[in-house]
Amino acid sequence: MAKYSDCHPDDFCPNWEKPINPENGSTKSLVTQLFGLTLFVSAALLFSVQPMVAKMLLPLLGGTPAVWNTCMVFFQAVLLAGYAYALVVSKWQLPKQLAFQILLLVLAFVSLPIGLSQTWVNSVPATSNPSVWLLTCLAAIVGLPFFVISSNGPLLQKWFSSTALSGAADPYFLYATSNAGSLLALLAYPAVLEPNLTLQLQSRVWAVGYSLLLLLVALCGISAWRLNRRLIESAPADESTTAQPVPRVVDEDSPGPSVRQRLRWILLALVPSSLMLGVTHYLATDIASVPLLWVIPLALYLLTLVLAFARRQLIPSRVLALTLPGVTVLFLFVYLSGIAVEPWLMIVFSLSYFFLAALTCHTQLAADRPSTKYLPEFYFWLSLGGVLGGIFNALIAPLVFNAIIEYPLMVLLACLFLPSPSEKSGSRRLRWMDYLLPLAILVLTFALGLVLNRLAPGTFVAVLIVLGVPLILSYPARRRPLRFVLCLTALIAGATSFIVNNRTLHAERNFFGVLRVTSNRDDTMRAFFHGSTIHGREFTSPEHRCEPLSYFHREGPLGEVFAAFRASPAVREVAIVGLGVGATASYAMPNERWTFYEIDPAVVSISSNPAYFSYVTGCMQVPFNVVLGDARLKLRNAPDSGYGLIVMDAFSSDVVPVHLITQQALDLYLSKLAPGGLLAFNISNRNLDLSPVVADLALSRNLSCNILEDRALRPIEGKDSSVWVVMARNAADTSMVSNSSFARSATGDRRHLWTDDFSNILSVFRWH
Repeated sequence: MAKYSDCHPDDFCPNWEKPINPENGSTKSLVTQLFGLTLFVSAALLFSVQPMVAKMLLPLLGGTPAVWNTCMVFFQAVLLAGYAYALVVSKWQLPKQLAFQILLLVLAFVSLPIGLSQTWVNSVPATSNPSVWLLTCLAAIVGLPFFVISSNGPLLQKWFSSTALSGAADPYFLYATSNAGSLLALLAYPAVLEPNLTLQLQSRVWAVGYSLLLLLVALCGISAWRLNRRLIESAPADESTTAQPVPRVVDEDSPGPSVRQRLRWILLALVPSSLMLGVTHYLATDIASVPLLWVIPLALYLLTLVLAFARRQLIPSRVLALTLPGVTVLFLFVYLSGIAVEPWLMIVFSLSYFFLAALTCHTQLAADRPSTKYLPEFYFWLSLGGVLGGIFNALIAPLVFNAIIEYPLMVLLACLFLPSPSEKSGSRRLRWMDYLLPLAILVLTFALGLVLNRLAPGTFVAVLIVLGVPLILSYPARRRPLRFVLCLTALIAGATSFIVNNRTLHAERNFFGVLRVTSNRDDTMRAFFHGSTIHGREFTSPEHRCEPLSYFHREGPLGEVFAAFRASPAVREVAIVGLGVGATASYAMPNERWTFYEIDPAVVSISSNPAYFSYVTGCMQVPFNVVLGDARLKLRNAPDSGYGLIVMDAFSSDVVPVHLITQQALDLYLSKLAPGGLLAFNISNRNLDLSPVVADLALSRNLSCNILEDRALRPIEGKDSSVWVVMARNAADTSMVSNSSFARSATGDRRHLWTDDFSNILSVFRWH
């Protein structure tokens, strides 16, 4: 089968005929633009409905990561189903295809405007796993529109290929247009739609866009049908018969793709999909948990598809073949060595590598695309690869690996698709070298690590030699992808014993992320990390083990919060949302009753293990209860007016659970807060300034609000800077706090009032 990279549609191509153009130039241009616009709008609707629907469901299900992950799996599965439908329908006659597609588009209006009825809201399961309910709800409220729109891409490209217009023999450039629409919608949602429109208004605007899409699809179908009929009518009569043969736009006799080629398509789509999720997880957990960071890798992913399937390649394959191996070697050195690199520099470097690797795979995928006869099947296998990549990262990897192993694994797999020379007669010796050289790299790396672990343990020079020498020796193998990948694999395997961080006492990975317990060099202090965000510290010496550290030390704002609570007449019931290492337990007094709300079972296990921390097991002076689950869901079951103090410690991570800081969430907290009680928020954050949000929340309910800001950073003493917000129904209840040296005024202006229907992360982002 000839590849589209081998010739241009306007030139002679061996496996399909040159397109016949029965229309004038103006008409051809308008029809091409119509198809491009339709696919652009279709893709934009697909990528705007996903965050909109997920945001609708988030408050009902507690905002756990499972909500986002389940939504993602649902949309990927429906996209695959849409491509499968297009593959079946594309075999019908064009009028039948058009009629059936229009019928489905019209039927989907029963779901518009998209929204949650009170029946769905009331049916949310209170205690059981809501995954089945969530999938059922998604299918009911958005399943049909999403399914029909997802089928537009391959189906409309197939229609365009039947028009015999210029470019009809290679309609894949329309795929680039489609991905441009996806890219624009992806960037526009957090920047334009979310900050300015409520969810209800977003749904109405989306319904208007869907109506426009229906009209555009109908026009495309009618235009394709008319051009196809004129093509038949303008064809010359066959001398041997009175019948009018149909001039072929594509070669109907071209051989179909082989099993090997289909597998190659799947892998070329799987690797960038997995890399996209891998680099996002790596940056968010190991570099910086920057909100909305996931937008950048996804935008780069779509950009590589735009560039790869464009009519002209801006970055030639030979440039990628020369660049990717060198960047891979440099990236693996930085990744494995763990050397200190500025976070912004590591983010730029990681994203640059991802862009090159994804573009390399997508460029080869575009070069290997078949003739238009097999266009729907090609997109089906491409979609299947993307789904498998998502399943591998989202579902399989967290169960199999206790670190982000899938990321370097896909880095290696991407190098397998580097262009390789054709086999030659004397290739047996070369194939032996494909395995002998990696074996030598493995032995060399292990030997260097063994020697330098004794001579210069933990030094940069040792790391440079152990990793640098084998990487330099591996680089010349780049011309043979298998040998190159095996050499890099051998390097990683040989260096494992050398690069292990001996100060990591415990590491595990679950649905909620990667958790680590570390110690300092002399093991006088332990720290608990969720990715790169610290969740608490504790001294190891017996005389200091019960001293609260990190954001919770007694000389900081939290110490004054508890002092104000003890001086208030409120009931002695305390609720702590977010367990961490359990440092707040040091404040417990004998006459009090405490309840911790924690979403991650692993956090409970680690904080309760005396081998790591003793706040919960050795310092807690009162009986306490730990409630597993999302706080907003579980607090519903607490008695009204039952808590004298509620501490919200779920905001000290850089990725904020928005559903816990909305007006509806505040109303829930107030219903559980006793008269004279205090509500405290830990809003310490490296990237977000949440003080305007909480100030507007307090203003919306006429609450007294004080911000306590401690900017002193004392890492040697284990004390971190922190920002806390204290609310109460009356100013008298916060009088002690308002006189604190940490206090500053909190004045709201209602411009940052977040609700379950509206929030704007970008408005509180620290642009530094």
